[in-house]
Amino acid sequence: MRLSVLDLVPVRTDQTTSDALAATVSLAQVADRAGFTRFWVAEHHNMPAVAATSPPVLIGILGAHTERIRLGSGGVMLPNHAPLAVAEQFALLEAATPGRVDLGIGRAPGSDPVTSMALRGAAGRDDTDIENFPQYLDDVVALMSADGVRVAVPRQNYVLKATPAAASEPRMWLLGSSMYSAHLAAAKGLPYVFAHHFSGQGTAEALAVYRREFRPSDLASEPVTFLTVNASVAETDEEAAALMLPNLHMMAKLRTGQPLTPLDLVEDAEAIELHPQAQAMVESAFGKAVVGSPASAAAQVRALAEQFDVDEVMINPVASARRGTDPRSAPGRERTLELLAKELF
Repeated sequence: MRLSVLDLVPVRTDQTTSDALAATVSLAQVADRAGFTRFWVAEHHNMPAVAATSPPVLIGILGAHTERIRLGSGGVMLPNHAPLAVAEQFALLEAATPGRVDLGIGRAPGSDPVTSMALRGAAGRDDTDIENFPQYLDDVVALMSADGVRVAVPRQNYVLKATPAAASEPRMWLLGSSMYSAHLAAAKGLPYVFAHHFSGQGTAEALAVYRREFRPSDLASEPVTFLTVNASVAETDEEAAALMLPNLHMMAKLRTGQPLTPLDLVEDAEAIELHPQAQAMVESAFGKAVVGSPASAAAQVRALAEQFDVDEVMINPVASARRGTDPRSAPGRERTLELLAKELF
C-alpha cells in the first residue's frame, strides 16, 4: 500500500508562524525518509490555526529540504487565481524538482466570504470564476504543456506558454468533496482525490460515479484515485485520542460558527467542557478518523483502502502537542507517520 501526507501547517497556541513552518519542514523530511509517496500542502486563508496560505511557496521550501518524495498542492483553489499564474508557478516548481510535482486543484474558496472577496478583488476575480472553473482546468493543462496555447491576436501567431522550455509537466489532480467534482474529474479524464477527511461522508458514492463515468484522456488512461483521512497514532489508544482532541475541537468551532483560535495544546483541550452540539461533532469525528495504537491504526488504514478500493491513502496527521514541547517541532505528527510506516511498509 502507498501512503501519502496532507499538511495544513497547523499553528498551535505555543507557536509562531515561523515555528509552524519549521515543524512542517521536519515533518516532510520524516515522510521523505520513511517512504511516503507524496507530501501535499493545502490552501486556506485567514485562519489562526492554519499557516498553509500559499501552496507553491511552501512546495518551493519543501523541495529544498527533501530528496525523493513527490510534493504537491492539496490543493490550489483555482477560482482565487488566474490560470496562467498557477501554470507558471507549477511549471517553475517542476523545473526545479523534475518529476516530483503534483498540481492538485480545487474549486472551493478555502476561506470565509470576506477573505474570499479580498483575495479575488485583488486579483481581479469574482464569482464568475467559479462558473468558469471547468474551462480554467483546461487552460492550466494547456498552458503548462510544451506547446502552450495559441491565442487569437490580429495579424499575429501568438503562443502563450507558462514556461519557455518545459522538459516535463506536473501531474494534475482534481480535488473534491462532492458529486460535482466526481462528475467533472470523470468527464475530463483527470486523476481524482476525494476529501474523505472533511466529513467522512459521500466517499463511496463519489468514487463510484468517477469510476463509472471516467473518460480516458492524455492525463489518465484509466481512473486514478485515492482519499484523505485525519490520523493520530501513538503508542497507546489513549494517547492517540488525546493528541487528536485539539484538532477536533477546532473543527467543531468552525462548523458551529464560533471564533477560531490557534490549535490548543492537549492539556488545554482536555480542560474544555464543550456544548452538547460540539461534543457530538467531536465524537462523530473520532469515529471517522484513524486513531489509535500502531497496530490498530494500521488496521484502520487497510480497512479504508479495502472499503473504497484504493491502493493509496493520504494521511492528514492532526496530532497536537503537550505543554513543554519544542515550538519548532511536532512530535505527535511525526510519530503518527513513523508508526504507520513501520506497520504498513
